Amino acid sequence: MKKNLFQNMKKTSRKNLVTYLICFSFFAAVRIMGATDNLTRHFSSLLVPICINVILAVSLNLVIGFLGELSLGHAGFMSVGAYAGCLFAIKFKEILPAAVRLPLAMLVGGMVAALFGLLVGIPVLRLKGDYLAIVTLAFGEILRSVIINLNFTGGASGLKGTPQDATFTAGFAAVILTLFVILNLADSKHGRAIMSLRENAIAASSVGINANGYKLMVFSLSAFFAGIAGVLYGSSVSILSASTFDYNKSIEILVMVVLGGMGSIRGSVIAAALITILPESMRALADYRMLIYALALIVMMILGTSEKFMLLRHALSPRRLLSKAVKHFRYKKEGQNNG
Repeated sequence: MKKNLFQNMKKTSRKNLVTYLICFSFFAAVRIMGATDNLTRHFSSLLVPICINVILAVSLNLVIGFLGELSLGHAGFMSVGAYAGCLFAIKFKEILPAAVRLPLAMLVGGMVAALFGLLVGIPVLRLKGDYLAIVTLAFGEILRSVIINLNFTGGASGLKGTPQDATFTAGFAAVILTLFVILNLADSKHGRAIMSLRENAIAASSVGINANGYKLMVFSLSAFFAGIAGVLYGSSVSILSASTFDYNKSIEILVMVVLGGMGSIRGSVIAAALITILPESMRALADYRMLIYALALIVMMILGTSEKFMLLRHALSPRRLLSKAVKHFRYKKEGQNNG
């Protein structure tokens, strides 16, 4: 009996395909809801933020989940990319159409953020653990303070006049690009080298893996996509304020990664969408909204790391249940034939 194409695919390829299917299903559902006038204005306003948070969570997971280093400066790279891309968009506002201006602005923002990631990574990645987290957090706060005191960034009042080019389609395209690059990197020999550094850096270096080179590559690539997310954010708000990119934003992105599972790209996608939607869906609860939101996050984290819950989730997985059902009917059919 020949196996079908899906069964012949590698396990990692099947997992990646499921991740893409989840994203495209969400995109199709949103389009269908919009075409049938079932898409509310409130939910429409969350579509671009969902894309931004997915990009941020997936790119930070590359550093934390795959490289095994704790970075709290992701909001800083996001801010650099946002201001670089938005300044580019403002300068070419009257020259370039929106369909060209936004991709170029995202490219400029991503490249500037990657440059900062490289410059910061050279001295910082010599550190490990808590020291690395503290230094990257300090970098983000210093960068925010510098931006506030610069005239061409708008100072404390914020940058005004950025074209509102960000759309759900553009955000979704950026999400797919981020997933394509990071998933393919994770499945390549370079991805395996990066994960070997996470498991044992000394052993990986002893077999010829360039630890510093791979760390700088991961740090720069993660910063590149954070910059793209920053440009999307800057192109979706009327005033770009540096106060948005404080340490709370870095912690929020870190929560998405931890909640979705470190090293799980699909988990980061789902967690980013949930954390974006959850606080807004509880606005009717007024003063108790943030309390319930915090408790929900704690419960989900406990459940996600609970051994009993993981065993229950494995036992109730659709593949396992389907396999049991097939075995049951096959056994029943063989019994009827024998009888």
